[in-house]
Amino acid sequence: MSEHTPKEQNSIPTSKVERSAKFVKTGFKIGGNYIKHYSKKLFNPGMDKSELNEDNASDIYESLSELKGSALKVAQMLSMDKNLLPQAYTDKFSQSQYNAPPLSGPLIVQTFKKYFGKTPDKIFDKFNVRSSNAASIGQVHQAELNGKLLAVKIQYPGVGDSISSDLKLVKPFAFRMLGMSEKELDIYMKEVEERLLEETDYELEVRRSIEFSTACAGLDNVVFPTYYPELSSKRIITMDWLEGKHLREFLQTKPSQKLRNEIGQALWDFYNFQQHELRAVHADPHPGNFMITPEGKLGIIDFGCIKEMPEDFYYPFFSLTSTGLMDNKEETIKAFRQLGMIHQNDSPGQIEFYYNMYRQMISLFAKPYITDHFDFGKAGFFDELYGFGEKVSKMPEFKQARGVKHFIYVNRTNFGLYNILHELKAEVKTDTFKPHVVLEY
Repeated sequence: MSEHTPKEQNSIPTSKVERSAKFVKTGFKIGGNYIKHYSKKLFNPGMDKSELNEDNASDIYESLSELKGSALKVAQMLSMDKNLLPQAYTDKFSQSQYNAPPLSGPLIVQTFKKYFGKTPDKIFDKFNVRSSNAASIGQVHQAELNGKLLAVKIQYPGVGDSISSDLKLVKPFAFRMLGMSEKELDIYMKEVEERLLEETDYELEVRRSIEFSTACAGLDNVVFPTYYPELSSKRIITMDWLEGKHLREFLQTKPSQKLRNEIGQALWDFYNFQQHELRAVHADPHPGNFMITPEGKLGIIDFGCIKEMPEDFYYPFFSLTSTGLMDNKEETIKAFRQLGMIHQNDSPGQIEFYYNMYRQMISLFAKPYITDHFDFGKAGFFDELYGFGEKVSKMPEFKQARGVKHFIYVNRTNFGLYNILHELKAEVKTDTFKPHVVLEY
């Protein structure tokens, strides 16, 4: 835990009225920030928007972290998509990946009573009422039973029930911050809502965690906690306590290149095994979901967000990244149409434009897949990637909805993975789990 432990929170606004009031108040604050910005701009025409973005980011983050739940989760997702938001938002929102204000003891006890009919001290031999870790939709407590150390994740009250209404409230902010079209934002929000509903269903998470950790058990240097369904419920998960350091703490210990490569390889294999062998993937690759154990293994501690990849997405997408398909213009355009990147009513000029842009984009994205080995420590690749993203985000042609909804989480997963590998400066063998795609033309 950092020294700046956030102050405890004794209640969460759970009713729609309370939650919307909170958003309205933030709306006024942001309105005020805009007025402040434009009046300063009168005296200083050259002033850019960085201070405005800073003020807005702080106000929005503060509200979202008190509301917790889906609102904070959206902030967290947006912070990972470096190309969607001005830097100030990204910096501020990425805090949500580690610490939100923890809930007080009485609220925890109340949650146990509701789901188990008894207080935590009647279930465990020891239960620490102070949380060791608070995140966007739940917080973790240490407990002990029969000599075994356990991690107990407790969901914040009201989070699961307020997703749909929260996302409606987040919409105007997202609208303003992302500049997306209404249609595009609706597709985005719908997909986020589906994943969040799954993520707040802890019974589903326990089933998936057991399923995925069993399926991935053969991977080198990857470890998973054991889950205890009998000590879990719709809003509480009990699993083994994994000792270890989060990625940033681990990097502060100045690990050797060899160890960074091993952790990087474990991450690469974990993700690509799932994508290509299971066709479903752990779609929340932020550093808070991983631990590096004292033995130098990668511990995976959260399976809340899983994205399944349907065949009609998997085949065209990975054919583009992993075969010679892009050497054939006609077939490439066919795949782009199938993936919703080129639309039915596009003019010949638009088809040519999107064909060229997406071809560049995918060639860049696929670089690690093309060779059998890739050095994620090299800044050049990321400068190119972000530079291209930056360029695209300013183009009016990309303001309208493009691409099927599956891109939202699949891109988030792969870019999240690339980012962590970049932070690790890892060199990775990239041919360990190959996409199952065969060219048929």
